[in-house]
Amino acid sequence: LFSTGAADTCQVTVTQPRFQEADYSTHTVFLTCAFSASGCSSSSPNILWFRFLANEHEDLCTPGCTDHQKYKVHLLSENNISLQINDLTADDNAVYICGIAFSNSGSPRSKQTGDGTVLTKTAEKQNSNGKLIFMIIASSLLFLYSTTVFTFFVVYKKISSGRKIFQAIAQELQKQRYAEHCRQPDDLEDDTVYQNR
Repeated sequence: LFSTGAADTCQVTVTQPRFQEADYSTHTVFLTCAFSASGCSSSSPNILWFRFLANEHEDLCTPGCTDHQKYKVHLLSENNISLQINDLTADDNAVYICGIAFSNSGSPRSKQTGDGTVLTKTAEKQNSNGKLIFMIIASSLLFLYSTTVFTFFVVYKKISSGRKIFQAIAQELQKQRYAEHCRQPDDLEDDTVYQNR
């Protein structure tokens, strides 16, 4: 025969923050969980952590952690616990659920979970300001270079066309002088012939 003692009235309530965001540079994060227990034994409860990824459920600490390097459970105070996640990556983005279980109780309310904390690690930000400044400097230098090259070609063409013009003028003057020089004796000869007549 079973003893008809006091009814098992163990009742647990678990609360978790709904969201937690970790910066892209964060390597370790702590997810908190608080619980209250009434009518339960004075023995310590089992602390459980699970996570739900996009397509699967994963037991993390039930109560022992599956990966001691990655996950650690800390008892912050009598009714506050945390899950430490190390080497945090974007692959750790998931819903983390904290569970409290008084295993020596038969009450259906002695084993409860929180609503879960959505952990999001932000993607690494591209240093847009640095890239923008770099692009501005690079395009400015490219503009200066192309302007310099263009100016050089324009000046060079002007100089070379100026030289050509100068050479043409010099050649023309030289031809005229040569022509004058060649004509002078003929003119003199004509004069002398005229005078002799």
